[in-house]
Amino acid sequence: MRLDLREASKDISAMLLKLTGPPDHLIEYAQMARADFFKFESISNVSTYYFNYIYCNIWEGDCQPHQDDASQQVPIGDMWSGFPQYYSGILRAWYCTLGQCCDSGDCRITNNLTGLERDLQVKLHGQHLVQSVVLKAIQGFIKNPDSNKPLTLSFHGWSGTGKNFVARIVADNLYRDGIKSECVRLFIAPFHFPHVRLVDVYKGQLREAIRDIVLRCPQTLFIFDEAEKLHPGLIDAIKPYMDHYDNVDGVSYRRAIFLFLSNIGGAAINEVALDFWHSGQNREDIGMEDLEHLLQAEAMEANGGFAQSELMSGHLIDFFVPFLPLEYRHVKLCAHDAYAARGVQPDEGTLDEVAKAMLYVPKEEKLFSAQGCKSIPQRINFFLP
Repeated sequence: MRLDLREASKDISAMLLKLTGPPDHLIEYAQMARADFFKFESISNVSTYYFNYIYCNIWEGDCQPHQDDASQQVPIGDMWSGFPQYYSGILRAWYCTLGQCCDSGDCRITNNLTGLERDLQVKLHGQHLVQSVVLKAIQGFIKNPDSNKPLTLSFHGWSGTGKNFVARIVADNLYRDGIKSECVRLFIAPFHFPHVRLVDVYKGQLREAIRDIVLRCPQTLFIFDEAEKLHPGLIDAIKPYMDHYDNVDGVSYRRAIFLFLSNIGGAAINEVALDFWHSGQNREDIGMEDLEHLLQAEAMEANGGFAQSELMSGHLIDFFVPFLPLEYRHVKLCAHDAYAARGVQPDEGTLDEVAKAMLYVPKEEKLFSAQGCKSIPQRINFFLP
């Protein structure tokens, strides 16, 4: 049912007066107010998500666990619109003490570009193109608040070369809570959209999820893993959000970042890297001019959502980012990091043992790790004392 806004304000005002009373009354009145509050279908734009969040910080044992149901969340700016100014100030101050906002801006968004550069250089191995392109693309986007479109990057390469790893590095440095931030959403194509017959249902769900996250966060990150398995209709459904529009149905998506991760073009990338090796050139001499147009052509000709979607025909991907195949030396570096994460300092012999246990291709050269570094954190268990 709908509640008259004046009556709602009176009830909330009474609740606030109680909340300013002695501490032993705080929990009792919070419980009573919460029970009544959830009976209302709508009190202006106040969301049960926020009230539940506040309640859970008072009475942790009896609260509902946080759900990532975007349909139950509203923008922070709209949260207070239905309350008298005096009480909205009290509510805002109280809510912000719980760590969701601050005077300097949205505390969920950190945009630590120095940390991003450091992590890409120190934690990512064998990917000089990724380190350069991803850093410059995100730096330019963050520093330009008047961008005419969202930033859209497409990561390409074999499994285990670092695509998901880089996506997490980006999330960790742009958002306080990293990949778990409510401003970040990860979609895994075969997991979230498994049935072709339900593609029309998925379209609506995907559009709604993206819209709701953009509404509640001034800067958002969307990651689509195994993007080559997305139905073309799904990509086309969200294509307007990545285009050069001021807004779509009154909502601006220009401060969103879209990352598409796929294995498309992995074989072509490996061939270029192998050719450089055969010619005696260093892999670090491989430039974007050697790979980006090749990747774009591969993506347009591949089976699945990418090739058939308007995302490709509309030229809305800003950068096709190639992840090179990893060599023996890179596997050793990954093993070293995996040991260090467990507080172990391995010797060179141990690192060699881990690296030698991997499968290398092609058959003759045995140059590239067939799994990249994907299984290294699990494989070191075999070599731990």
